[in-house]
This record gives sequence, C-alpha cells and structure tokens, in this order.
Amino acid sequence: MIENLRSLGVEHIVMLTGDNERVAQQIADEVGIDEVQAELLPEEKVATIDDLVERYENVAMVGDGVNDAPALATATLGIAMGGAGTDVALETADVVLMGDDIGKIPYVLGLGRRTRRTLTVNLAIAFGAIALMVGTILLRGIPLPLAVVGHEGSTVLVSLNGLRLLGFHE
Repeated sequence: MIENLRSLGVEHIVMLTGDNERVAQQIADEVGIDEVQAELLPEEKVATIDDLVERYENVAMVGDGVNDAPALATATLGIAMGGAGTDVALETADVVLMGDDIGKIPYVLGLGRRTRRTLTVNLAIAFGAIALMVGTILLRGIPLPLAVVGHEGSTVLVSLNGLRLLGFHE
C-alpha cells in the first residue's frame, strides 16, 4: 500500500499515534513510513496536521476513533475506517471506508483524482454545449426546439462519461 501511495505522488507518509513510540517506530520501519509521532493526544494530532498542511498544503488523515476525529476534520481529506470506526470519526470524515482494509486508500485517492478529471471534462462539455446552442440560436437563428435537442444530447454525453467511473480500477 505504501508503494502504491508513492506511485500516486504521495510525498511524505507520517504515522500519528497515541501508542508507544518504540512500537510505532518499529512498525513504521517495517512498512516504509517516513516519519513517526507517537504518544500523541488528540489536540497534538490536530497541531501536527496543521503543521503538515502548512508544509505540504494537501494532507490526508486516516483514523478510526474518537481521538482521531478532530484531526480528521482538520486534514484536507479525512478518511475514516468504517468497520471499526466510532460514530464521531465516521461523521467527521470526508470519506468512509466501509471495511477495515487500509489497503483501499490508494484506490480511494485514484478514484478521487479520476472523478475530478471527469468532472472537469463534463463541465467543459456542458458549458461548451450551452455556448454553442446560444451562439447558433443568436447567430444562425436555429429553432429553439432544435437547440434543446442538442443540449439534451450533451447531457446524455456527460452522463455516459460519468458512468465510466463505475469501471475504475487501481
């Protein structure tokens, strides 16, 4: 999962935990995490997220408990683990993974990026179609019902383009 995150352009991976520093560092070394901050209280996690946002601009936080909820809210993207997550963490997060498979995070990031690109294309198609229809109505004098049919055709095109996201794979 760490390698997949790096291939998606994630620059710096930090483990924030309230657990023992020695154990956290050992786990981080085994999986390739860049930085560990252990034995943190919830407000210290928030301060750390604030520092990371200042340093990196976009920061995702993954958590599952009451102690993680404030940091989930502070991060650019809060991801809650749904299976074991507390209600407050699930309500605070931007994204909820329905299971406890942390390996799905690269999929979530990839899908989010693909969704953003698809939305940009869809907005360009929609606004382009409207501009084209208004222009042809005013300059060429085409009948309004014909322009409406053209606009509806662009709506179908936008919908079909959005449906391509259903086939997204890592």
